[in-house]
Amino acid sequence: METSTLRSSLIYLLMVVLVTPFAHAQRIKDLASIQGVRSNQLVGYGLVVGLPGTGEQSPFTEQSFRTMLSNFGISLSSTVKPKIKNVAAVAVHAELPAFMKPGQTIDVTVSSVGEAASLRGGTLLQTFLKGLDGKVYAVAQGSLVVSGFGAEGADGSKIVSNTPTVGRIVNGALVERAVPSGLMQNDFLTLNLNYPDFSTAKSLADTINQRLGADPEMGYMIATPIDAASVRVSAPRDVGQRVSFVATLENFTFTPADAPAKVIINSRTGTIVIGKDVRLLPAAITHGGLTVTISEYQTVSQPNALAQGQTAVTNQSIVDVSLDDSRMFKFDPGVSLDELVRAVNEVGAAPGDLMAILEALQQAGALQGELIVI
Repeated sequence: METSTLRSSLIYLLMVVLVTPFAHAQRIKDLASIQGVRSNQLVGYGLVVGLPGTGEQSPFTEQSFRTMLSNFGISLSSTVKPKIKNVAAVAVHAELPAFMKPGQTIDVTVSSVGEAASLRGGTLLQTFLKGLDGKVYAVAQGSLVVSGFGAEGADGSKIVSNTPTVGRIVNGALVERAVPSGLMQNDFLTLNLNYPDFSTAKSLADTINQRLGADPEMGYMIATPIDAASVRVSAPRDVGQRVSFVATLENFTFTPADAPAKVIINSRTGTIVIGKDVRLLPAAITHGGLTVTISEYQTVSQPNALAQGQTAVTNQSIVDVSLDDSRMFKFDPGVSLDELVRAVNEVGAAPGDLMAILEALQQAGALQGELIVI
């Protein structure tokens, strides 16, 4: 078998991923977050110096360079055009986690905004990082770590590996201002589910009430579901007690509700993700020369007379796929979609064939689940 054919076969076999809903208890901290406790994005504009001739001569870089020199008390005549191939204008961005205090450090990412060929070997000069409100929350400075590289020949040929115009500075920004958190703003906490679901919200509230000794029947409730995404929990007013309360609360475990039946198709990559609870209703399909026949029957298992067993009825499914020219087929209900997908993959059908079949099933109302195309 040729390498390309083998690769195609592997792609077809890996094309479908069967998603199994949560089947075990998980911690609250893994499924929900506290409203108001969040990170904040910071951004700034600065200069990287010390480049080995891989900088740029863009107008805004020259303007920034002149401004930097003027801050140091050095004035350049407007007729003097500085050669700054070792300087590059960059955008600096970082994420300020919740509860970070002045004096602590965070990582920053530095990206070229001009024509610089590479930032390797450069050093970021002092750069103010501002939040959405325009205030400075951190100051970045330091030597860049760049994983990519590039080289160019005299004839114009060049080679580039990874991205040499983006670098990182670990612990490169010093926090100068703290962001107030929403932990102590009210007499209660609001837990927001990562994946909204009414059943999961109710299960979360019931678990908290049960573990903390609340009695909903008597009207005493600690946790109350607000909607499909949020659960409101009464919390102590004292700061120390509230921290201990949250530490206990986030480690409670509960079993979230099963995920809705969905089929997700990525038409660009040929990836198809099918939920476990997706089922098929009676329908008839033909797609080019591809024929799929699905049938179900029941068998009776009868134990021996002396075995002291019980008669059992089991369901058996038969899936047959061929690529011959055939007439339209019909299948009975109750067959899971993953059986159909496995059979289509065994004959090496292209991802596009399966996508067309799934879309046709959804339009005919024979697909019990939501079809999402991304």
